[in-house]
Amino acid sequence: MGFFKQLSRFTSVACLAAGFIAFGTAPAEAAPDPNFHIYIAYGQSNMGGTADAQSADKVENSRFKIFATQKCSGKGRNTLGEVYPAVPSLFNCGNTISIADWFGRTMADSMPDVTIGIIPVAVGGASIKLFDQDQYASYLSTAEDWLKNYAKEYASDGNVTKTIIDIAKKAQQVGVIKGFIFHQGETDGGYPDWPKIVKKTRDDILKALGMSSDTVPFVAGELLRSGCCYSDRVSKLPNSMDNTYYASSEGLDGNGVDRYHFGHDAYVTFGKRYAEQMLKAINRAPIVPEPQKPFKGKPFEIPGKIEAEDFDIPGVGSGNDSYKENDSEDHGGTNYREGTGVDIYKKATGYIVGYNQEGEWLEYSVNVKEAGEYAFLAAVASANETSGFQMSLDGKNITDVISVPKNEGEDNYDDYSKVMAKVDLPAGEHILRFTVTGSWMDVDYFVFGEDEIVCVDKCTDFVRPALSHATGAESYRIFDMNGNYLGEVRASGMQELRASAKTLVKTGGMFIAKSRAGSATIRVTK
Repeated sequence: MGFFKQLSRFTSVACLAAGFIAFGTAPAEAAPDPNFHIYIAYGQSNMGGTADAQSADKVENSRFKIFATQKCSGKGRNTLGEVYPAVPSLFNCGNTISIADWFGRTMADSMPDVTIGIIPVAVGGASIKLFDQDQYASYLSTAEDWLKNYAKEYASDGNVTKTIIDIAKKAQQVGVIKGFIFHQGETDGGYPDWPKIVKKTRDDILKALGMSSDTVPFVAGELLRSGCCYSDRVSKLPNSMDNTYYASSEGLDGNGVDRYHFGHDAYVTFGKRYAEQMLKAINRAPIVPEPQKPFKGKPFEIPGKIEAEDFDIPGVGSGNDSYKENDSEDHGGTNYREGTGVDIYKKATGYIVGYNQEGEWLEYSVNVKEAGEYAFLAAVASANETSGFQMSLDGKNITDVISVPKNEGEDNYDDYSKVMAKVDLPAGEHILRFTVTGSWMDVDYFVFGEDEIVCVDKCTDFVRPALSHATGAESYRIFDMNGNYLGEVRASGMQELRASAKTLVKTGGMFIAKSRAGSATIRVTK
């Protein structure tokens, strides 16, 4: 390092003394990525979306992006024209989904080699005149203040089409404009020039971008059929616009509140229909989504033990992933789950999942025998003080963040700690998720027990402690969850053990009972 610093200083002085600047090759700008397909999405409120986003809508797809057309600091989108993850809301800073959400997700799922980008601009209540650069100024001059303010969220002068063009030009530097998706018309039911102006808005944008409609498909969507404004104008657009397709709204429900807007599930289906039409236009067949599957053919039973490395086989399509891995390299080198990139190591106890980094997660199909409170245990190891994880079921957290104790010594990743929690689980089949909240930890397995039935010592197998089936009285030492010895009782079964333990504890809660036959946690009520 010191030699190169001295050489650099010498070179700079010599160059200045000789009267010329240091030479070198300036880094060339990267060419646009041909596998970054970008779609312009514009229209009024149904394009912007009015239904609240649900958990499945918020799952980030690494190959689905948006170009920021508004600044949303709360979502980390602070720079106009920059690329960000496409998570709700795409068109504003709220929590709603639109046609574009599931259009983009479906396109990404159908083309695994491609990243999808959206340029989103939608103004609720706006006529198509707002998107006509020859009419927008006069149209806004007589518009109500709320609509003017809505348009100004995209452009200070209300010229929303210029915003589309400006952002699209930036997008062309990194990818390729591949098409339009459009939904508008509720405001223009009596406007006879509507088809002509729709075509003009598209053609004006293409001209400004130096592109042709021959190679850029346009997909429009029908209005709500049970609403106020449905007609056959959208389905007839292909008669007056080249390379144009329409997405049917047949069978799609409204929101039950007004006569204009679709409901949540309709937005999801409508977005997929848009994608089907776009895929048809670019001669790509849609990929049929497939759910994730249990690794060993059937869900893990709860109560029971779950090996961390036996996470589900990933499915196909948005929301059907079974794991998230921050890098594709398998640092464990075992090839146990080859192709996933999940870091699986071979240890004395069998396979374990290691090299876990914050934000990574694994999912497991589980079948909960009965609804109720379960004791949860995880075998984990770390050499750090900040490692941690959290468990969730069907997207809802069932534990707080659980800290992983720091191990000391050279073999700190071979000494597994047993961390515990109590969880409430509903009966039936569910998806369990293990999420890393603090990096650099290993995990071996998880155990769920019926109430107190969770092993404490030598938890290499899930077994019901012998005290559950005791036929004669045994002696049990009782400890609190901090390991403090409380006393000894004799009991011939779980019910008697809990009753006897009451004499040793001041308040109810979870306690550890140890006998020669094994250990268990018991729940004592006072």
